[in-house]
Amino acid sequence: MGTVRLFDNIEKNDVKKMLTCFEAKKLHYKKEAMILSNIANTTQVGYIESGSAVIIRYNYNGSRTIIEKLNEGDTFGEFSSTFTEELYVIAEKETDVILFNYSKLVNRCKKNCEYHNKLVDNMVQVLSQKMQSYNERIEVLTKKTIRDKLLAYFNILTKKQISKYILLPFTLTDLADYLSIDRSAMMRELKNLKEEGLIETKGKRIHLNY
Repeated sequence: MGTVRLFDNIEKNDVKKMLTCFEAKKLHYKKEAMILSNIANTTQVGYIESGSAVIIRYNYNGSRTIIEKLNEGDTFGEFSSTFTEELYVIAEKETDVILFNYSKLVNRCKKNCEYHNKLVDNMVQVLSQKMQSYNERIEVLTKKTIRDKLLAYFNILTKKQISKYILLPFTLTDLADYLSIDRSAMMRELKNLKEEGLIETKGKRIHLNY
């Protein structure tokens, strides 16, 4: 089963009606602008209409950890409230976002519209997908060495992309932040993996030879 998005199988006109009912706001953000902060306490849901963003956490020493990459069609906000830390959503480039209140989504409207029912069904699947993604990330982060973290993450991508040729969703700098490892140490390990013939790289593309 493929990835489910919040507005899947809902007609565009019905989406417009829902957004009006939800009193949704369409906002535009420039690169590196903060879209939302303090997600753990937010009551809002955000939908990436175009562009991309990252959910990040700043560590005590000022370094950052990337919690999640958000692409067009992805959802954030109340869905990420399982985290107790203060998290921020930052635009990676010019990004258009739809924001609305979570209560508007879960409380059925008086007309009990069919498309609202479908939206709630989609939301349940989106939440399930997010929990699976977070569990995968925990699995990677609990690996003891940088090599094991990299290989575990590459293996997850091969399953998602159904190919030994994988495309990293991050720059190498962001990959290090996502895996909570030092970038220089990560680059050395990538070099070792290439010299051992385990991987081949070209920019953000990686071929696994194992």
